[in-house]
Amino acid sequence: MNKKYLAGLLTLALAGTVSLSTQAQEKKKTVGEKIENTASSVGNKTAEVAVKGVSKVGDKTYKGKVAPDGSDVYINGKNRKYYINKKGAKVYLKASQIKDKPAGK
Repeated sequence: MNKKYLAGLLTLALAGTVSLSTQAQEKKKTVGEKIENTASSVGNKTAEVAVKGVSKVGDKTYKGKVAPDGSDVYINGKNRKYYINKKGAKVYLKASQIKDKPAGK
C-alpha cells in the first residue's frame, strides 16, 4: 500500500512538473508589447492618411488606373507614377505594374 501511494504521488508530481514547464514555454504578450503594437498600427494609418491627403492636393491622380494593390495611382511633378502603401510610404511604379481600373469601381 505504501509503495502504491508513493508511486502515485511521484507520478502526480511528475505530471504537474511537465504541465508547468510546458506552460512556461508559451510566450504571452505583455501590456507594453500590446501598447507598442497598437501605437505602431495607429502611426502607420496616420502616416498613410496624411500622405494620401498631400498627394491628392499636390499631385495628379492617374484616371482609370490602379496600383497592384488596387489603390489610386498618383503622378508627381517629374511625371513619376506612385501609390501609397499601408505604412504611408510612396512606392514608385514601373509602367508594367499599373493596371486598368475595373469597370465596377
